Amino acid sequence: MKLKNDKQFKKELADLYQNYVGRPSVLYFAKKLTKKYGGAKIYLKREDLNHTGAHKINNTVGQALLAQKMGKKRLIAETGAGQHGVAVATVAALFDMSCDIYMGNRDIVNQKMNVYRMKMLGANVIPVTQGQGTLKDAVDVALGAFINDPEAFYLIGSVVGPHPLPMIVRDFQKIIGKETRKQILKVESKLPNYLVACVGGGSNAMGLFYDFIDESEVKLVAVEPAGEGANTTKHGLALKKGRPGVIHGFKCNLLQDKDGNILESYSAASGLDYPGVGPELSSLKELGKLRVVGATDKEAVAAMIELSKEEGIIPALESAHALAYATKLAAKLPNEEIIIVNLSGRGDKDVENVYENLINN
Repeated sequence: MKLKNDKQFKKELADLYQNYVGRPSVLYFAKKLTKKYGGAKIYLKREDLNHTGAHKINNTVGQALLAQKMGKKRLIAETGAGQHGVAVATVAALFDMSCDIYMGNRDIVNQKMNVYRMKMLGANVIPVTQGQGTLKDAVDVALGAFINDPEAFYLIGSVVGPHPLPMIVRDFQKIIGKETRKQILKVESKLPNYLVACVGGGSNAMGLFYDFIDESEVKLVAVEPAGEGANTTKHGLALKKGRPGVIHGFKCNLLQDKDGNILESYSAASGLDYPGVGPELSSLKELGKLRVVGATDKEAVAAMIELSKEEGIIPALESAHALAYATKLAAKLPNEEIIIVNLSGRGDKDVENVYENLINN
């Protein structure tokens, strides 16, 4: 908390954002996509253009700088889709730290490219075979490793975990919303009508939403993974279908059975495959400040291909969930309204999996 308002810390972080991450990221008007749907204007906040290809680097450079100030030499992290793992491995190399990254076995198979990237950057990628072998299980094991080595620094990737971890991640990600506010006011001279982001744990969503929470005219839309359908057992609709519960040391909306046992989540997008969601997002829903919707695997894949062909931008499968809803929403709105979608990551990591497993099946 001391460093949060420290002028030197903030100066070093701002330098990293500008000269290493490549901020500010672009706010892009998707002209062809907007024309196709004939309604509201669709803008994309291009977090996919950041160094390492996703919003995750915003948090990892901040936490690595924090770890350095604390005298830490070793980072421990979890990863799902691998974007956070790549971002952690990147800053570990930059700050000359060792790095252990825990990743579910199923995600390792689906995200081979990011595994190669982590190893090339010098990280030790540790497969997690327990449970489903996905993000939840990677968090379980990573937290256990941290408990056994309190001298290490646990660099969590989303707005989850016990306090103050969700707050720390949010504070490093809120640069997304701050930039978005300035950029949209410059080009449109007004605030957007809708902000749309995919939600697993929720770091990209909180990063975009936080600066607009008190703006009553701006509607915040969380798009969760509906997987194979909301009426099946294969989805990750924690906000939409979950109940308050405790996971990984924090209370949130959680997929659970009538006895309180945590249910398995599912999404073709590894970064959204988590049975809980950030506590602040759960609170925003409870306060009526968050619209919660879902997008299926098929809808996300279709949106991923559509953006690629219409705008020449290949989005991450996670981000494509937000796009899938945003395009349907745009078609229903008058053309003076504005939708901003957080394009939280690029889709290089997903192309092989999408073509081999999702399109052909």
